[in-house]
Amino acid sequence: MLDAFHILTLTHKQAKLSLLEHFVLQGVEGDDKRDFLANLAQQFGIKEIMYLATCNRVVYFFYKDDPAEISLVSDFMDAVNPQLSFDLKEELLPLVQHHRGLDAIRHLFEVSASIDSMVVGEREILRQVREAYEQCRQWELTGDNIRVAMRHVVQASKEVYAQTRIGEKPVSVVSLAVQEMLAADVSRNARILMIGAGQTNTLVGKFLVKLGFSKVTVYNRTLGRALELADKFEGEGLPLSMLPRHNEGFDCLIVCTGATQAIVDADLYQKLLVGETDQKVVIDLAIPNNVSKEVVEKFPINYIEIEGLRHLAGKNIDFRLKEVDKARALLKSSLQQFIKSYEGRRIERAMRHVPAEIKAIKAHAMNSVFKKDLESLDDDARDLLERMMSYMEKQCISVPMRAAKGVETKKNVVTAKALNHQSQS
Repeated sequence: MLDAFHILTLTHKQAKLSLLEHFVLQGVEGDDKRDFLANLAQQFGIKEIMYLATCNRVVYFFYKDDPAEISLVSDFMDAVNPQLSFDLKEELLPLVQHHRGLDAIRHLFEVSASIDSMVVGEREILRQVREAYEQCRQWELTGDNIRVAMRHVVQASKEVYAQTRIGEKPVSVVSLAVQEMLAADVSRNARILMIGAGQTNTLVGKFLVKLGFSKVTVYNRTLGRALELADKFEGEGLPLSMLPRHNEGFDCLIVCTGATQAIVDADLYQKLLVGETDQKVVIDLAIPNNVSKEVVEKFPINYIEIEGLRHLAGKNIDFRLKEVDKARALLKSSLQQFIKSYEGRRIERAMRHVPAEIKAIKAHAMNSVFKKDLESLDDDARDLLERMMSYMEKQCISVPMRAAKGVETKKNVVTAKALNHQSQS
C-alpha cells in the first residue's frame, strides 16, 4: 500500500541548522548505527527503514503497514534522542515534517533531484541518498518496497539533471572565483600566492588541485594549517609573518583571512611584485575585503572580489530556479510511473503463491483424487487429459492476475487524477 510509506524529516527549511543535530542518531556509527535503526524499526512496527543525514537535513524513510499513531512524531523523537530536553522537544516538534503515502515518495523525489536543497541544482544530494540507501540495504534494513521506490527515485533524478538545466551555472562563490580565474587565462604553470588557509581557501585549493595547479605558496597565521593546505599541491607553507619577505613574485594572488581590515596594502603589494609590472589576477574572498582599495586603484590588476561574485551567484540561482517547474513536470510523470510499477510489483508479490497452489491442486487431482480413473484410460486419452489440465492450469493462473491488474489500473487512474489535482492546487 502506498499509504504505508512514511518520511519523518527535519531540514534547513524548517529549522536552524544547529537544531538538526538533535534529530540525528546520537553517537552511533557502523554496527551500532545498524542495531539502533533495527531496534527503532522493531519498536514502531516498521518493516523497512532508510536513514539519511546531511549537513542540512535528516530523513527517516520507512515502510509501516499499520496506521501511524497520532503521537508517532513525538514518540519517534524520544526514541531517536532520549536525552532531548522538554523545552527543546517542544521547539522541535512542530518543525519535524511527517510525509505519508504518495506525498512521502514525492518528497524523496524532490530531495534527490535537489529541488528541496539549500542550493537548488546541487548533484551531491543524489549521491548522498544513494549511499544512504545502499548502506541500509547492506544492513538488511530495507526490502522490496523501498527498493522499488529508490529505483524510481534515482531514475527520476537522473532525468531531471539530464533534461533540465537545473544544475548549470555555478552558484558557490568559490567555484565562481575559480571560473573567473580561468577566464582570465591563468595558466596551470602560474605562480599562485595564497594568503589564508581557512575553510574558503581550502575549498579553493580543492579546485586548484583538481585543475592541475601545482606552483602554490600558502601563507597563514597558523603555520600548521599553511603546511596542511600547501601539502595538497606539494607546495610551500609559511607563516604569515614572513609574507613581506616573499621574493618569488606571483601571477595570481588569492586572499581570504579572518582579518577585519585590509592586510594587503599598497606597500606590501609593491614588495610582493618584486619589480614585475605585468597585470596580475587578484582574488579577494574576504569580508571585509583583505585587499585595500589603494591596491585596486594604483596597480594594473584583474580584481575579483566577493560582492561581484555574490551578484553573479544570485543571477545563477535565479536561472536554476526557473528550471524548477520543468523539473517538477518530469517528477510528476515519474511519480505516475512509480505508482504503476509499485502496484504491479505489489500484485506480483501477492499472487506469487498462486501458481504453486494451482500446480499442487492439479497434482493432487491426478495423483490422488482421480488416480484410479486415470489408470483405466489408454495412453492417448491420458495424454489429452493431461494437456487439457495444463491448459486449464495456465488459464487459472492468468485470470486472477489479469483481474487484479484491472482493478489496480482503475486505482492508478484515480491516484493519478488526485496527483494532478494536488500539483495544480
